[in-house]
Parts: sequence; C-alpha cells; structure tokens
Amino acid sequence: MSSKWKLKKDVSMKKHTSLDSKKKNIFKKITLTVALLSLVTFNLAFANGEESDNSINKIYHVYLGDTYIGPVTNEESVTEIVEQKEKEASLQYENMEVDASSDVSLVPEHVFSFEIDDTNTLEKLNTELEVQTPAFAMKIDEEPVAYFKSEQDYEEAIHQLKLEYVTEKELQQLENNVSKELAKNESRLLEVSVVENLAIENTKVNPEQILTPEKAVDYLKTGSVEQELYAVQNGDVLGKIAKKHNLSVAELLKLNPDINENTILQIGQKLNVTVEKPLVNVKVVYEKSRVEKIDFTKIVEENDSMYKGEKIVKQEGEYGKKKVEYIITELNGKRVEKAVTEETVLSEPSDRVVVVGTKVVSDRGTGAFAWPTSGGYISSNMGNRWGEFHRGIDIARPSNYNITASDNGVVTFAGWDGTYGQKIVVDHNNGYETLYAHLSEIKVTVGQVVPQGSIIGIMGSTGNSTGTHLHFEVHKNGSYVNPLTLLD
Repeated sequence: MSSKWKLKKDVSMKKHTSLDSKKKNIFKKITLTVALLSLVTFNLAFANGEESDNSINKIYHVYLGDTYIGPVTNEESVTEIVEQKEKEASLQYENMEVDASSDVSLVPEHVFSFEIDDTNTLEKLNTELEVQTPAFAMKIDEEPVAYFKSEQDYEEAIHQLKLEYVTEKELQQLENNVSKELAKNESRLLEVSVVENLAIENTKVNPEQILTPEKAVDYLKTGSVEQELYAVQNGDVLGKIAKKHNLSVAELLKLNPDINENTILQIGQKLNVTVEKPLVNVKVVYEKSRVEKIDFTKIVEENDSMYKGEKIVKQEGEYGKKKVEYIITELNGKRVEKAVTEETVLSEPSDRVVVVGTKVVSDRGTGAFAWPTSGGYISSNMGNRWGEFHRGIDIARPSNYNITASDNGVVTFAGWDGTYGQKIVVDHNNGYETLYAHLSEIKVTVGQVVPQGSIIGIMGSTGNSTGTHLHFEVHKNGSYVNPLTLLD
C-alpha cells in the first residue's frame, strides 16, 4: 500500500501528538527568532539614523510535519492545494473523512525584501502532501500492522481470520459455551485464539492503507495483500523456480494446487511464489474422542506329539476396544501437538493361541514307500501313452483328497510348474525323490521336513489334466522308477 504523497512511515496518534508538540515548540522558537531579528534590524537602522525606502513584507515558511518545504508569499495558495487534495480524495474514497491539513504548518516572517519562487514550494508541497483519514490501527507489540475504517471492521477481521481454521458453528458453540459428552469419533472446539498480543488504537493514515476485513485476513495470513506471481521462463523447472524464491518444491506445489511434479510448465505461465509469513497466528485447540482397537496377545503353545512345522489355531484372537480422549492443538491449521487425556477400556481383547509341533523326524527316507492317497485306483500306468512317455502313475477316486508324503524327506519344490500344475517334490536324501502333481492346494513349503504319511497337499486337476487325480513319480539318482515296484 503506497501513495504518491507518502513521505514517511505511518505513526500512531500517540506519535503524532508527540510530533505536533515538538513542532509547536520549534515554530515558537522560529517565530521568536524572526521577531528578535526584525527588532535588531529596526534598531540598527534607527541607530544609524537611516530610513529605509523598502516596505515591510510578510512571507510564510511552509512545513510538512518536521520537514521544511519552502517559503511562499501568501497562505491562500497553500490552502488551495490542501483543499484540492481533500476534494480529490473525497471523490476517490467515498464515505471516508479525509484531511490534508493536519501536518501542514505556516510560520510567518516579516522581511524588507525577498526573492521567492512560489512555484517550486507549491509543487514540492503538492507532491509530498499526504491525505489522511481517521483509522483504527491493529498493533502487535506496539507496532501497527493493519489499518481499518472502523472498530467493527477490526473485530470482523479477527472473526473472519478465525473462520479460516474453524467453522461458524464451532465458533458459535464455543462462544455460547455449549458442552456435551463426546460421541464416538466426535470432536469439540475448546479454544480458538490469536497468539500475538493484539491492541487497537486510533490514528490517522493515508486512505489507501485502509483494509477491508476480507483483505486484512489475506494480509494477516500471508504478510502480503496480493500474491506475488512469477512468469515461467525458458529453461525453468520447478526446482529452479522454488530455489529462486527460497521455497522447497513441496511448498511451491502447495501454493499452486493446480500443478504437480509431472506438470509440463509453459513459458509465460503464472505461478504463485508468495512466501507466506503470517503476521497473526491462530491457535485452535480441540477435544476429540475416538474408539480404538486394543491389540490381542499372540500365544504359542508347543506340542511334542505334533511334527515340527505343523500348527493348529487353538483360539482365534479378538481385538478389544477402548475409548480414548485427546487434546489436539493446531497452529494456522497445522497440528503441532496431540496428547491423550483419558482412556477407558470398553472390552478386553482375547488372546490368539496357536499350537505348534515340536516332534522332529529324520529328513532321510526309510526306503519303504507308502501309498500317497487314501485309497483310490490307478487310472493310468507308467509307460507310453498317447504317443508320449508317461513318467509316473495316476491315482484317482480316493476316499478323500488328502495327499501324503510317501516317505520321510525334505520339500525341495512347492509351486506351479507348467503342465504339472501345482506340484510338490520331496527329496528323501537317500537317492530317491518323489513328485506329486495336479494338486488343488499345497500344504508345505520349500525346506520343510515331512514325515511319512503327513499331509502335504490336496488332490486336484490343475495343469494339463482331464479330471481330479494325483500324478505320482519316483526318481532314483535322477532316473525314472516305476512307483508300483516300490509302493507297499
């Protein structure tokens, strides 16, 4: 906010009063000095017996505050400038009381002769003269930061500033001291206040410095009445623009929500680079109630009658519930503190209990192979079939679909394998290896030790299969062996 008539920083009424008092003392001294000099001049003339033909003339020394503007030959010319300034300002600033004369002072002097160029003095006065209007200054630590037309505008600006961070309803409930028990996930406003020590004071300022409550809110939040815009230039990228304006890329993106890191900038595109430095900070304190989960304890029980690697969920865990009340503090809409004030357990959690086997079996096979299914019949033997070699036997129609390890061993493969579908391979560490294919489900993992007869999967029809069955192979030292020659 500036004016072509503005000379100095705005000062409060208190400061004006001090300057006016000082000015009056200066003018008294000047007037007295002029009078004494005139008396001395007259006395010297009469003492020498001389009479002057020159007539006595009156001139005026023009001051603007403490600043000497220059001399003029008549005060009417000064009055005309003052009145013209006030007339122009009245048209420009309707419904405002304007005054251009409060800082103008004239000190008369009687002289015999003079050479004065009124034009220079009046032009200087016209340039430097500042129109003022009564105003209310918002002060922080005795320093004015904003000016308002009325006290109501001052109060409205503070009210609107608070509404930037809370709702009108919340503010009304707070002001009306509305209190009730908080429901689940409900919050209540406890405080909304300005951090700084604000004061209001009567003063006079240039009308251009008067802010509406809406403009004042933007100014108090950012330290600037208008956004500073930057036009994108050739070779600019977000990081370069941010660094040039002492911003991080994240801050630049926050100031320009319509772009992101992948946006292609266009030459001439306008970006907001206003570095926000709030003059007034708003603190908001909430009370919040939430129902939260209480985690359950996980308990593992060992069972030596179960094989190692086996586990049974004895009891499913269940989360408990608790009501937690918080005090949350925000500064200019950003959370700065969160503290728990009270916790109430609504329901206790239930432990999750898992039984795991500890029985260790040898990972080396016995050499005696057990039937890998619960009954069933051989639907296809090993040998040539459909123009290709069938590497094992197919077992179908068992009494249930559980697939069991044919002998003790270690799982070396468990997963999908092309035409085999879901497949398991068990190494018996004695030169033998068994393969189980077309499974619908795998119950073991690679590296797991499996005892003979333990369930390792479920019969299915995955991969290249025409129906539910088990494809079972036996390898010895890398060569295929007919399973029927080994199975008990």
